[in-house]
Amino acid sequence: MIKMIRLVFTLTLALSTSYSFAQTDGLLEQLRAITDSAKGKVGVAILNLSTGDSLTLNNKHHYPMQSVYKFPLGLAVLHEVDEGRLGLNDNINIRKSDLLPNTWSPLAEKYPGGNVSVKLHEVLHYTVSLSDNNGCDILFRLLGGPKRVQSYVTSLGIDDIAIVNTEEEMHEAWEVQFDNWASPYAFAQLLNAFHKKDILSESNHKLLWRFMTETPTGKNRIRGQLPEGTIVAHKTGTSGDQNGIVAAVNDAGIIQLPNGDEIALVVFVSQFAGSTEDAESLIAQIAKLVFDHYAAT
Repeated sequence: MIKMIRLVFTLTLALSTSYSFAQTDGLLEQLRAITDSAKGKVGVAILNLSTGDSLTLNNKHHYPMQSVYKFPLGLAVLHEVDEGRLGLNDNINIRKSDLLPNTWSPLAEKYPGGNVSVKLHEVLHYTVSLSDNNGCDILFRLLGGPKRVQSYVTSLGIDDIAIVNTEEEMHEAWEVQFDNWASPYAFAQLLNAFHKKDILSESNHKLLWRFMTETPTGKNRIRGQLPEGTIVAHKTGTSGDQNGIVAAVNDAGIIQLPNGDEIALVVFVSQFAGSTEDAESLIAQIAKLVFDHYAAT
């Protein structure tokens, strides 16, 4: 009788495992149909933050992050706050020379003349939630440069992310942006580290989560085709184009499912021979497939 029970259990486990793989294979085929027909390189990483199961597609390429790297920058800043070396209410002196022209900067629009003191939490909000390029470089300088952020990410045990240059340096030449790169799965691991809530204090975790869920950027990317009201904490990244090629259209974030589970999804689109809007639509299609798959399981 015991042998029979064991046999039934073994068969049940084998069948359920085969079914699980079949379901994942189905999702992978659907994703591959999108990525294979894309006009560029598309990297995808999916990490179920409840089970640890993962799926990747075209993961080995070095994708330029663009402003997606403002998420690890935010993590590093808040780590310094937790360590007592910085305070969210610290006054950050912003000179006029810190507010570079011809770059995306709502901060410069608010303080066009510079020469003001702004609280650290406000600069962080502009940088992460509004993707402010001047705010980004102000925070890099505050920490001691991109290498400090790279060291923090490495200290978390995450490889395949390279944070090398500031926004100002990326604006100097087209090729520089490719120095700041990540694999999709490595970035999903970083999102997972954030999700575990053990690398930041509870209050700073909530602050960064709020900045990422309230961001107005990327409405047509991961969030684009998801059911209204779906919570997505994410960070986008976008390049310009050269000779009709867009270097980067990215979105990386955590999607909350109706049952409360959370899925990390990273979609990096690189060297895209189309419009930014076309790349955004591609990201939205991928996110919808992922949402529908995991919401149904």
